[in-house]
Amino acid sequence: MCTLILLFRPGHPWPVLVAANRDERLDRPWDAPAAHWPEEPGTVGGRDRSAGGTWMALGATGVLGAVLNRPGSLGPAPGKLSRGALPLLAARQAAAAAAAEAIGRLDAGLYRPFNLVVADHRAAFFLRGLGEGSPQIVPLPPGISMVTAHDPNDTTSPRTRRHLPRFRAAPPPDPDAGDWQGWEALLADDRQGEAGVAETLRVPPTGGFGTVCASLLALGAAGQRLWRFCPAPPGRAAFAPVDLPG
Repeated sequence: MCTLILLFRPGHPWPVLVAANRDERLDRPWDAPAAHWPEEPGTVGGRDRSAGGTWMALGATGVLGAVLNRPGSLGPAPGKLSRGALPLLAARQAAAAAAAEAIGRLDAGLYRPFNLVVADHRAAFFLRGLGEGSPQIVPLPPGISMVTAHDPNDTTSPRTRRHLPRFRAAPPPDPDAGDWQGWEALLADDRQGEAGVAETLRVPPTGGFGTVCASLLALGAAGQRLWRFCPAPPGRAAFAPVDLPG
């Protein structure tokens, strides 16, 4: 289960802020965010070496796409397309609204179930793929939305129930000042409570699975794009800027 937190603030100089932990099998190879796809000029993302796609991509036009599994859908399945192609499809669009519309026209039955977050500085969307029919498009409202394998802000998820109030109470990052300290600390939290590992944000290695990397992103009203990446579980390595062409 991955985790993504998105703060949407229409009218703010930085309308979209994102924090995300990627949870994956520890033996599944991947590459840090870069321009890995010559056929996708200007698109940057982390590359899954197994299937060639990505868990998160940012396009030259400032469209962000990030995919998460839904419950019981970890890993590939015979006859299904890779969900890692979906963020790339989103990132190549001119706007988040166009990306949501394009993905909403797909046959969700071609993929294992997925959650997809699409955003730019104008709008943010959640797309729910349930393995049949068309993906369902849900506009994300202003404020903080937290997505796991469950729907946004679904408190039946122990992780969301515990950490959503903490993100809502924390001061937002200040990209102009380079201050992401509060969100970095939250992403690094691996303390276990009554629900155990299910409610930690940084998942410790468990059965060959755990948090492998993390990202912090900001999309500015004037088209600015910032991506800070941690190539290890947050708290175990530093976040550093990602080179964004253009």
